[in-house]
Amino acid sequence: MTGLAFTKMHGLGNDFVVVDARAHPGALTVQQYRAVGDRRRGVGYDQFLTILPPRAGGTAYMAIHNPDGSEAQACGNGTRCVAAILMRETGQREVAIETVAGRLVCTDAGDGRVTVDMGPANLAWDAIPLAAEADTLAVAVPGAEAFGAATAVNMGNPHAVFVVPDAEAIDLAAVGPGIERSPLFPERANIEFVSVLSRDRLRMRVWERAAGITQACGSGACAALVATARRGLTDRRATVVLDGGPLEIWWRPDGHVEMTGPVATSFAGTLDPGLLAG
Repeated sequence: MTGLAFTKMHGLGNDFVVVDARAHPGALTVQQYRAVGDRRRGVGYDQFLTILPPRAGGTAYMAIHNPDGSEAQACGNGTRCVAAILMRETGQREVAIETVAGRLVCTDAGDGRVTVDMGPANLAWDAIPLAAEADTLAVAVPGAEAFGAATAVNMGNPHAVFVVPDAEAIDLAAVGPGIERSPLFPERANIEFVSVLSRDRLRMRVWERAAGITQACGSGACAALVATARRGLTDRRATVVLDGGPLEIWWRPDGHVEMTGPVATSFAGTLDPGLLAG
C-alpha cells in the first residue's frame, strides 16, 4: 500500500486522524487502524475519520473508527472537524455529513467554531440500548452503585451519565472500563461524570467507549445536558466544560441537540507504507 495522506485535527483536544478517501473509497484493516492509533509508534487518535462519497444526497459520508479498530456510530467533535474541511473546500457555510447514525447538518458559527445538529436525543430503553427494560432517567448500573443511578441517553451512540458532586474527584481510569462493559449495555457505553455548577454550566469528564479517557466528547456533552435537563437540574441550553475546554449545547424544543465549539488543525502528513503493512 502506498503512503496515505491524512490531516490531524482536534476539537478541544479530542483528536482525530482524517483521511479523504472520496477519490479512492476504501477502509483500513483492524490491524491498520490499531497501528495508526498507537500514540508511540503510529500517529495516535481518539477516532479515525474517513471522508467518503455521499450516499444519500449529503455533502459527504463520514466513517468513524476507534483506536481498537471497531466502528463507531457517532462522533460530535469529529463531525465538526470534517465539516470545517468541507466548508473550506466548498465555500459553503452549511454542509450535511452522512454517518451510520444519520445525516448531520453543520453550520459555520464564526470565529473558528462549527455547530452540528446531532439529531434527536433517543431516550427509550431499547434505543440506548439497555439489556432489559428500565426507566432511562434513573438506571441502576451494577457495580456503579456508589455514583447513584445513571441517566441513559443515545446520541447516535450509547451514553450513561452520572451526576456527582465533584467530577474532578472521579478516578476515570479505575471505574470507566468496568462500567463501559457492564452487561447492562450490550453495545457498551460512553460513561460521563457530571457536576452541575449552575443551571447553565456543567463540568464533565468522560470515559469513551473503546477509546478511554479523552479531553472532550461532543456526543457525551450533548448527553450530559439532556440528562441534567431531564432531571430538572439545568435549563435546556448550557455550557459543558470538558477537560479540553467548553462546548455550547442546546437541547432544542423539537428534541434535536445542537453543539457548538472550536475546531483546529494540528498538522498534515502521509502515513508511511511500513506503518500500514501487515
